[in-house]
Order: sequence, then structure tokens, then C-alpha cells
Amino acid sequence: MTTGAQGAGVRVAVAAGVTVTAWASAFVAIRAVGPVFGAGPLALGRLLVGGIALSLVVLARRSWVRPTGREWLLLAVCGVSWFGVYNVALNAAESQLDAGTAAMLVNIGPILIALSAGALLGEGFPKPLLAGVGIGFAGAVLIGLSTAGAGSHFDLTGAALCVLAAATWTIGVLAQKPVLRRLPALQVTQIACVIGAVACLPWAGGLLDALGSAPAPAVAGMVYLGLVPTALAFGTWAYALSRMDAGRLGITTYLVPTLTVLMAWPLLGELPPALALLGGACALTGVALSRWRGPRRAPADPEVPTSAPAAPETLP
Repeated sequence: MTTGAQGAGVRVAVAAGVTVTAWASAFVAIRAVGPVFGAGPLALGRLLVGGIALSLVVLARRSWVRPTGREWLLLAVCGVSWFGVYNVALNAAESQLDAGTAAMLVNIGPILIALSAGALLGEGFPKPLLAGVGIGFAGAVLIGLSTAGAGSHFDLTGAALCVLAAATWTIGVLAQKPVLRRLPALQVTQIACVIGAVACLPWAGGLLDALGSAPAPAVAGMVYLGLVPTALAFGTWAYALSRMDAGRLGITTYLVPTLTVLMAWPLLGELPPALALLGGACALTGVALSRWRGPRRAPADPEVPTSAPAAPETLP
């Protein structure tokens, strides 16, 4: 591997690390400030802050590339699903579930991404993926059972909202990946974020009302959600996604639930139920297995006897 390739790999790894850490913090921040704003207004406020920040950076860089009609359509799908519906669903879910449980449920997304990328982006269906899907699904069921408690309707609603968030995350990634082949990652993130904010405008009145009475720490939390988990983290995600497979990048987010639990425990005093932790371990195992490529083959001996020509290597 050349020095340039190594440097590029390091940059992608750093971008993925920033994304994972920032998204984990978002689950904690939403849980903390969500009750002040409500699901829709918080999503709108977060996306407005993120959209403004990203737009200023895009303007400063002067690197705009005109999207084609097909790219605008894909950007609209990404913006409405991943930035709009995802944020509203997640905010609503966290009004019912603790941050760690919500993170574990939402992070069945990498399995959905891997399956969808195999079908739609030509990334294939290796056997570990299918095994991982089964284990991950079992883990999601355990988490759902733990949230049900004594038959609580609202906890089950929260679990369903997390699954909806995971599904819209998957749709957003699948729509985003083809656009990143030509458009700059920062611009893709900025356009999708602005589209998501427009989709959330029906909650503008609720946001204005909440801002009128919200304490300063809650407003700061909303601004943080817009600047770091949205503007920064979605930007670093798009950068990494433009340089690696959707399924391979999706697996990096299996760290999000672990980081979320570690953050929520001291900051919010929350720890998911034992059954949810077991389900989360199963889900994350399934995600990891779904992207396992198997042991690498040792490189072939470069020395070939002169008496016999080398046979061409065939792939399984």
C-alpha cells in the first residue's frame, strides 16, 4: 500500500470515528432536551442550525456542482427520509425509551443497509451477512421485549419508532451513495439537511413557542445537535461513504450503542434493562458477523518454476 493510500485510509477512519462519537452523543442530547421542545420542533431546530452552518461552509468553499435531475430526486429522498423522518421518529422514540435502548434498536440499521446494498448497489449476499441478519433480528426482538415491560403500549411505540428510524436511515444511505459519485460530500450533506429542514417546517410554530420558554441549557443542547451530530457528523459520514462501500461503513456504527450507554450512564443516570443489554449484544454481534469477510488468503508464492507456466488464479 502506498503512502498516499495509507493517508487516505487514515482520513476515512478518522471521519468514521468522528461520526460514530458524535452520533452517540446525539442520543444522549436528544434524551436531555427532547422534553423541552417536542419531537417535531426539536428536529426542525436541529436541522435549521445544521443547514445554516453547512450552507455557510459551502458558500465559503465555492465548490458548488450543479446536480442533475436524477441527483435532485435522490437528494430529496435522502433529505426527507434520513434528515426529516428519521429525526422526528428518533426524537419521539426517545420520549419513551432511554438513550441506550434507543441506540441499540436504531442500530439494526447497518443490517438493513447491508441487505439493501447487496440487492441495490451490487455489494452481494455473503453467508455471514445472512447469519448476521438472523442473530441481529433476534437481538432486536429481545430489546423490544425488554421495552414492553408489563405490556406498556408506549414503550412498544417507542421501539417501533426506532425501527422506523433505522429504515429511513437505510433509505437515506441508499439514496446518498450514488449521488456521492459525482457531487462533493459536503454539498450533498448540505442539500439533504436543508431539504430535511423544509420537510419539518410544519413544526415551526411549535419551535417558536418552545424557544420562548426554553432554558438556556436546552437551547444550547439543540444548537449542539445541529452543529456536531448533524453538520459535522453527517459531513464526515458523507466523506467516508464517498470512499468506501455502504455496507462496510455501516458496520462502524455498531460502536454507537456502546458509546451511548457509556455516556448516558453518568450524564443521565440511565442504564438499559438487562434484557435490552443482552439483546443489544446479540444485535451488535449480528451486525459484526454480517460484514465479516472471512480469513484472508495468504499471498501466492511469487516464484514460479520455469518448467511449467503459472495457471491463472480463479475466484470462488
